[in-house]
Amino acid sequence: MAERIDTPLLTMRGVNKAFGATTALDGVDFAVAAGEVHALVGENGAGKSTLMKVLSGAQRPDAGEMTLAGAPYRPRDPLDARRSGVAMIYQELSLAGHLTVEENIVLGLEPMRRGLIDRREARRLSEEALALLGHPEISVRARVQSLSVSSRQIVEIARALALGCRVLVLDEPTSALSGSDVERLFECVRRLSGQGRAIVYISHFLEEVTRIADRFTVLRDGKVAGSGPIAGTGVNEIVGMMVGKKIEQMYPRGARAAGEEVLSVADLAGLTKPNSASLSLKRGEVLGIAGLMGAGRTELIRAIFGLDPVRSGRIKVGAYVGPASPARRWAQGVGMLSEDRKGEGLALPLTLADNITLSRLGGLGPLGLVLPSRRDAAARRRIEELSIRCRGPRQRASELSGGNQQKAALARLLHHDVDVLLLDEPTRGIDVASKARVYRLIDELATGSQGKRAKAVLMVSSYLPELLGVCDRVAVMYRGRLGPARPVGGLDQRTLMLEATGQGGADES
Repeated sequence: MAERIDTPLLTMRGVNKAFGATTALDGVDFAVAAGEVHALVGENGAGKSTLMKVLSGAQRPDAGEMTLAGAPYRPRDPLDARRSGVAMIYQELSLAGHLTVEENIVLGLEPMRRGLIDRREARRLSEEALALLGHPEISVRARVQSLSVSSRQIVEIARALALGCRVLVLDEPTSALSGSDVERLFECVRRLSGQGRAIVYISHFLEEVTRIADRFTVLRDGKVAGSGPIAGTGVNEIVGMMVGKKIEQMYPRGARAAGEEVLSVADLAGLTKPNSASLSLKRGEVLGIAGLMGAGRTELIRAIFGLDPVRSGRIKVGAYVGPASPARRWAQGVGMLSEDRKGEGLALPLTLADNITLSRLGGLGPLGLVLPSRRDAAARRRIEELSIRCRGPRQRASELSGGNQQKAALARLLHHDVDVLLLDEPTRGIDVASKARVYRLIDELATGSQGKRAKAVLMVSSYLPELLGVCDRVAVMYRGRLGPARPVGGLDQRTLMLEATGQGGADES
């Protein structure tokens, strides 16, 4: 990376922003130097998005000042910010899929000549921007919709460079990327910082932050809770700043003891995927499934729960053998957390209390009736247990942040008190502090803490550190086939990634 400089390229001092009675930013100071990768982290709702919207011109601050290269900086709107050299790449990319790479890169600021778009200059600008990123192989004539997700991200960054970007903000840039694509993005980030550009990197993946960033700033409740160099600062220390208390361990592990088998799958095949999957899950353990997107992990979970048809093979839940409907699985003590929380995991128009209790209404009133007071009380217990940020149990699920929606979906499994939890990407889209709470919850379920009977957890995740930190055993799925489950003590991220890409082979055990 480029050598750090003493004078920041961008500074924000005493920034305040309120929305009615809610204070989103309270005297925030933030600075990033040329050639620096500066990580901005914090829980959902901590103020990160608001601060970056102020920086990118999407919102006006109530108070405070900003400077860019020593000069006052007051963007009127995002386009004005881009013209000043400040660009923001959002998690949801803003590209036009039906247009070419070249057309997207110069969109809105096309070079003109005699009243017409100068195609030659547009091509030169586009090819030059892609070359600066080290990706000249991306054809400027290709339709964006034909590109991979990682290539589209490169095009979005190239668009910022073509406009003369000096400060680049990356918001959750790796949330939809595989391991190899993450490395590809990191190469671009290092190249950009080496060219003297200032990079603001926002991510829930602290392991990534510690690899790519030089410095960090933590926001909590709209204020700066801590900052400093990444070197010498541990993940637990950063998480502690985020939540306001010391975090002893990111991945807690109680005294787990594997008991009787509660779920077994033998040679399971679906209509498309999985092609062949066998596993055994015992009470008191967490079994992880690794693999690339599209390998068949989600299809396996859905087939077990009864959401997808089974072509052949056997599923046994306790004493029950054979496929069953989701309603039957609930009755058998099996609950599922879908990776698609908005489409399947929650009924967004309904209240939080409805979402948490709908799968088990018994006991919420006499003679089969549901008393709103009892329903709300049951939901409130889960809200407190998972620290769901909301106005109360009667708030609509659609009004919650993504991370709190995810915790609401988990709360339903706790309310139903299932014995077997099928978790598909349980921490996708939630902040690091919320992840730590989910990890602690999974450990408590598996260990049977507080006098409760231990549960069994089958967990799918694309995040390898999570699998290795939370699970007792991990199996890898590759092209629809599930490999043997092995203790995590003998595994590492490299081994799992090699097997997930078909470059390694696990010995049968």
